[in-house]
Amino acid sequence: MVEKGFTNALATRIKREIEKAVINQSEITDYALTCMLSGGHVLIEGVPGLAKTLWVKALSTAVNADFKRVQFTSDLMPSDILGAKIYNMEQSAFSLKKGPLFTNLFLADEINRTPPKTQSALLEVMEERAITIDGETMRLSEPFMVVATQNPVEYEGTYPLPEALVDRFMMKLLITYPGVAAEKQVLNMFNSGFKSSQLETAGIVPVAAPADIAMAKEEIAQVRVDDSILNYIVSIIETTRRVNAVSIGASPRGSIALLVNAKAYAAVQGRDFVVPDDIKELSLPILRHRIILKPEAEIDGLKTDKVIENILSQVKVPR
Repeated sequence: MVEKGFTNALATRIKREIEKAVINQSEITDYALTCMLSGGHVLIEGVPGLAKTLWVKALSTAVNADFKRVQFTSDLMPSDILGAKIYNMEQSAFSLKKGPLFTNLFLADEINRTPPKTQSALLEVMEERAITIDGETMRLSEPFMVVATQNPVEYEGTYPLPEALVDRFMMKLLITYPGVAAEKQVLNMFNSGFKSSQLETAGIVPVAAPADIAMAKEEIAQVRVDDSILNYIVSIIETTRRVNAVSIGASPRGSIALLVNAKAYAAVQGRDFVVPDDIKELSLPILRHRIILKPEAEIDGLKTDKVIENILSQVKVPR
């Protein structure tokens, strides 16, 4: 039996370590931690230089997990991330050379710079937690999380992610500039000897282990969800499918993502029950990449986040 409040204490320790290296990005940390504890994957969108890679490295260090990073480029092949079987001349047999996806935390840096063939290689891995090479299926160790980044500014030489792949990400997070005070704090850190390539200079230490993540998931599974909350989720998702500005609304996968993340978010906050504010808080990161606006709505300058906010204002909140 997991002690009550275990997930809250675990998340607090992890966030404290990450904040030693990444300044003023606590919202990203809260969401991504919730997503990891829900067994999901995260797509982060933001301009270069906002510490996306540093954040993932800090997280992997704090939870004592294996970490691999791949810079996605136009010539990257599926076997470059999955691995391949190579013929061993000495043994006269094929042996498996595992790719970087055999890890706990995988960072797909600038995922939209690689062709669809390589992008689609992530589909089975993200959904099934398994890799199949030459007919042999191998399960990945837990926890397993893909964090992908993409630059929203440059589109030359990029390959927009197909909806089927985008939908595999449980959340899409938008990372922004840290602010004047936080940026000066970053400068002071580097001026004092901090190096982003050497996390030990920030003093980050492991405060958790994969077994702790598994225990947190046990507590999350016991978080109570009232029937009115389930109705609230269904109402939000159903509304995304019938508002005038939306061409394609969220699928049942969006409903499930809202439910499991709300339970994780409640546990992270130290509660054993979900409240409507949990659903409202998570709706933007979970739904913004699952809704496709009509062309005329985009021409009018309407943004997906604004549409979701309007939907939340229309749907009756349970008491």
